[in-house]
Amino acid sequence: MDSTTETGTMKMPPDKNGLLPYITVDGALKAADFYKRAFGAEEAFVVPVDQNGRTMHVHLYINGSSLMLCDAYPEHGHPFEKHQGFTLQLVVDDIDFWWDRAVAAGAEVILPVQLMFWGDRYGQLRDPFGVLWAMNAPANAN
Repeated sequence: MDSTTETGTMKMPPDKNGLLPYITVDGALKAADFYKRAFGAEEAFVVPVDQNGRTMHVHLYINGSSLMLCDAYPEHGHPFEKHQGFTLQLVVDDIDFWWDRAVAAGAEVILPVQLMFWGDRYGQLRDPFGVLWAMNAPANAN
């Protein structure tokens, strides 16, 4: 498959949503509330909290995709580990809207939105739970 355009820039393939992230955070309900404010998440399902205030499952919809999250349960072999080695990527049309909302909610700017070599606008944020988020939008979308 040819991955370049007539002008020689890279052409990205369409996204597919058959694989979804399931992350463990320290405070799943607090994270879900943050994701509602920062990324417009909609709550699809939440397992009620246990006696320690933890939940084993939260299902959110963000930008037409699912994100699932839970609290750690170290007593059941599921401890919390620092987030590393992955980024949650949001492909959006209006990156300025999405970016400004996330920053206003409390996301930390890691890489400001800028025009990248592949021809899209891109930036990275870290949420208060340590998860790295990236946003990408076609440069001609704004």
